[in-house]
Amino acid sequence: MHSVQVSWARSADAHEGLLETLAPVERARYAATVDPAARNRFLVGCALSRRLLGELLGVPPGDVPLRRVCPTCGGPHGKPRLAVSAGYDFSVTHSGDVVGVAVCRGAEVGLDVEEAHTALDVDAAARTALSARESAALYSLPPVERKPAFLRIWTRKEAVLKALGVGLGAPLRELEVSEPGAAPAVLAWPDLLADHPRATLMDLTVDGIHPAAVAVTPAGA
Repeated sequence: MHSVQVSWARSADAHEGLLETLAPVERARYAATVDPAARNRFLVGCALSRRLLGELLGVPPGDVPLRRVCPTCGGPHGKPRLAVSAGYDFSVTHSGDVVGVAVCRGAEVGLDVEEAHTALDVDAAARTALSARESAALYSLPPVERKPAFLRIWTRKEAVLKALGVGLGAPLRELEVSEPGAAPAVLAWPDLLADHPRATLMDLTVDGIHPAAVAVTPAGA
């Protein structure tokens, strides 16, 4: 597996000094975000990404050449990527107060975290996101264990989709991963992903309670 660096922060780490490291388009998005919590998460995610990449590239955080282009509309809100061919990919995630960044060289990376105490209708979420085999594994568990089990499955799926850059528009029930108690792996791919790329998955836990996952796929998959 390619080496992956994962760092975590809190939205409470946000402060005005971090704005100096952001590009004008990022500062504009920060200023336009109305919700204070979302604004702080965005600021911390940008600043943490720039610090990690700056250390790897040997440049100040504010000089890290990032671009954000939506593949659908061309707007400045797509997945951030390096604007130079440095061989690094990175992924930003947040949930609740937790903000994380994963950086990988030579492969595409996706990172996801879910706040353990979030309100969740497990039955409704399972109908939308799980395959028949995943649902069977989920409902074989006692009710008290189903929410953390679902979140474990969900983080694995979203990490894979983020690594591939396809987002949640992919058919979630067709992307099948191993059950929570088993080693993380992709068991079945949606037909949409005709090339059936390889993916390496690793489970993480933040603060001992928040499930997270990181996925790595070959560059250009």
